Amino acid sequence: MARAQQPPGKAEINLSGQWRFQTDSLDEGVTQKWYTRELKETVTLPGSMTTNKKGNDITVNTPWTGGIVDSTWFRDPAYSKYRVPGQVKVPFWLQPGKYYKGAAWYQQTIDIPASWKGRHLELFLERCHWETSVWVDDQYAGMQNSLATAHTYDLSALLTPGKHKLSIRVDNRVKDIDPGENSHSISDHTQTNWNGIIGKMVIRDKPAVYISDVQLFPDLKANNVTALITVNNISGKPAAAKVTLQAQPGKPATEKLQPVTAQEQVDKTTVLKVVYPMGQHPALWDEFHPNVYSMKVALSSDQPGTDESRVLFGMREFSANGTQFTINGRPTFLRGTLECAVFPKTGYPPVDTAAWMRIFRICRSYGLNHLRFHSWCPPDAAFEAADRIGFYLHIECSSWANQSTTIGDGKPLDEYIYEESRKIVKAYGNHPSFCILLYGNEPAGKHHTQYLTKFVEYWKQRDTRRLYSTGAGWPLISESDFNSTPDPRIQRWGEGLKSIINGQPPRTDYDWSAMIKKWQHPTVSHEIGQWCVYPDFNEIKQYDGVLKAKNFEIFRDQLEKNGMGKLAHDFLYASGRLQVLCYKADIEAALRTPGFGGFQLLGLYDFPGQGTALVGVLNPFWKDKGYVTGKEYRTFCNAVVPLVRLPKMVYLNNESLSVPVEIAQFGPAVLTNATPSWTISNSAGKVLFKGVLDKKDIPFGNGIQLGNINVALDAVTTPSRLTLAVNVAGYTNSWDVFVYPATLPAADPQVLVTQQLDQKALDALEAGGKVLLTLKQGTLKADKGGDIPIGFSSIFWNTAWTHQQPPVSLGILCDPAHPAFRQFPTQGFSNWQWWDAMSHSGAIKLDAVQKGLQPIVRVIDDWVTARSLGLVFECRVGKGKLIVSGIDLLSNREKRPEARQLCYSLQQYMSSKAFNPAAVVSAAQIRALYE
Repeated sequence: MARAQQPPGKAEINLSGQWRFQTDSLDEGVTQKWYTRELKETVTLPGSMTTNKKGNDITVNTPWTGGIVDSTWFRDPAYSKYRVPGQVKVPFWLQPGKYYKGAAWYQQTIDIPASWKGRHLELFLERCHWETSVWVDDQYAGMQNSLATAHTYDLSALLTPGKHKLSIRVDNRVKDIDPGENSHSISDHTQTNWNGIIGKMVIRDKPAVYISDVQLFPDLKANNVTALITVNNISGKPAAAKVTLQAQPGKPATEKLQPVTAQEQVDKTTVLKVVYPMGQHPALWDEFHPNVYSMKVALSSDQPGTDESRVLFGMREFSANGTQFTINGRPTFLRGTLECAVFPKTGYPPVDTAAWMRIFRICRSYGLNHLRFHSWCPPDAAFEAADRIGFYLHIECSSWANQSTTIGDGKPLDEYIYEESRKIVKAYGNHPSFCILLYGNEPAGKHHTQYLTKFVEYWKQRDTRRLYSTGAGWPLISESDFNSTPDPRIQRWGEGLKSIINGQPPRTDYDWSAMIKKWQHPTVSHEIGQWCVYPDFNEIKQYDGVLKAKNFEIFRDQLEKNGMGKLAHDFLYASGRLQVLCYKADIEAALRTPGFGGFQLLGLYDFPGQGTALVGVLNPFWKDKGYVTGKEYRTFCNAVVPLVRLPKMVYLNNESLSVPVEIAQFGPAVLTNATPSWTISNSAGKVLFKGVLDKKDIPFGNGIQLGNINVALDAVTTPSRLTLAVNVAGYTNSWDVFVYPATLPAADPQVLVTQQLDQKALDALEAGGKVLLTLKQGTLKADKGGDIPIGFSSIFWNTAWTHQQPPVSLGILCDPAHPAFRQFPTQGFSNWQWWDAMSHSGAIKLDAVQKGLQPIVRVIDDWVTARSLGLVFECRVGKGKLIVSGIDLLSNREKRPEARQLCYSLQQYMSSKAFNPAAVVSAAQIRALYE
């Protein structure tokens, strides 16, 4: 095997390449001194055991890391074929080809040049998973266990010139320190509990007097940077050290910055404090102007050799003013999503800047400016990419202390969080993108509030470069710089059909003002959205790395088994459009709230774990799924967003549309002389109404009133879907509203409308008549679909981890060109006019009526069960023709214009020649639905 040697002209040895390797499943390596023997297998590093195809085959006994709520897979006969050895498929998360949990040994032979004698030699391993122990020949060098930062070992005393055997034991088990089995730093739910070493792997050579740390603290008021430079001396005698600082802008600047020099005597370790002037007009850093500087720190001393460090930083101040965040004194609004360590190609995060630049560019294309790293911390490349593109990062200390552990109760995790946070701030604290630090996600523990209060106080006193709070989601304490809470969102955990979006008629005039008025600092809504979409089975082929979408294969099998395989793409598109509508409602509610701090989506891309949570408009590769673009998404999620406060979304044409117009304005500058304009168009794109509002300068903030739109709708004489669009300074947002005639013509009396097949209805059918059976809500039998709780929204998170929280469906699918909808205009998916139907109906199990029955309106079921469900279907019964509606179209219809209009549209269809059902069903089968 080739030995790792010093590259010409470089003061480091690159350790990338082939390593000797052996697993240690019985924990024998230390006692048997494997560090003294030659290991026989080989792997390539950087990499993991999985990328090297090492480990065990997946079985029903694979010791996964992560909570499994949907445990029926282990015993349900329906999953038996997925438990066959060699053909195992799990639905919980993406599935690796091999799996290993335990100790594994990696070994390399290195050559130390004679010129390195007496110098500081450091082993640098950029990212390890998880605990590493190091031996040089037969000498133990120590253990490290950071999940967030590089493992570095001082090997100065062990690496004498010549050949050495370097042995690294990596252990990926949860042992004394349990950050939480679902933490994305370690869990198989997302990045996988991999075993290996990735990123930069080097032995660094430094002089006896060297720089060990540089921390930069910008001061915008004084236009300077305070540098704290830690200098170490291992020569054994005092040394006179001189440091020279030189800041360089990332792009040409009008002011030339001068070097600053400081000198000090160094015995062992000294921290030099140097104030560096940044000129009269330093370039500030923010999302619109990501101006990055590089600080070169050069060290010389009266000992041989020099040292140099280059540090990226930005002149920025991210803080809070009242209930809103500010960047360099200007109000800003966090428009964020989560990054949950989802990397299907490798099973671990990328360590190159280009990969992270791609992610941030995609996020920006969807109108975002913020990324929260849920219970993990990314590599340095992510910070550098965020610096250069202008993204605000929320970092967590590798932990979700819930379920398998708690925090604040005296466990080893308590001290580990402090250690991890100090390492994170030391490694990444200079990056201007590093704006927020929390312990982690949704804590549990009897004393977690007291613990996290002290944690926040500790960091507020120690480092003012960013903001601090407790845990993502809770607890809320006055000591935090801001709140993170799940309360301000349109569907909270466990609300089911009682949430705003499912329990109240659609409107856009609500906000969270009453909720946040009791707090004095900014509030960020925690994990809003969580709206699901149907799986994209075409995505399966994209999984050409270490993780495979075996979960999708299971769901595809279920859909095909139930005879609906050809509907997969239609289900994806229709549920996707509903998903977008739900996210728009969630995001706009946050933007409408005056003084609000921001939101964090869950999420912009799918979460493939926890039973599969398909909550993204993007897939785990950050690719769109074909039903919404970034351009459309930015209309309601952007730095500047026009907004309206519609009291309802459905009108009669004897009403007026009267709506206040406002704006959320967090752009780079005040919008001067802006003239808001608006249009109302029909579905063909014809403008029916238009107008302008008063010209004005629009300052920073939200809840900024622009005026009112008032339109009498009596000119809308046919049932219509109208689109209200508002444009302000080139930013356009739009909303669909529905207008129906206040007075309807008399329906065909030959169509009998009834809520049960009584004798009158049976007689009509026997006589060759037409019957519209509209089932009264609550009468559909449980085994026919009455036990399926449906609502307007799509599934929240998923049905497994919410224990079947309703709704368990993903909206409707229909053919908008079907003649049944001539008087009830619709798209092929749920829009606001379907809220009433979904809130007054039962989903009929079509196969319980007749196998293969095709409905006029289909309900898209949860992908796990994939049942064929319908709201409206047609058939022949005896000599007559029948439409069955699972929607109650009669009860309280005077207050339900949508129900009245849909009922009329169905009646008109039934009166036409187009009404010619093919399916033949007996009266007994129909009556069995509700009797």
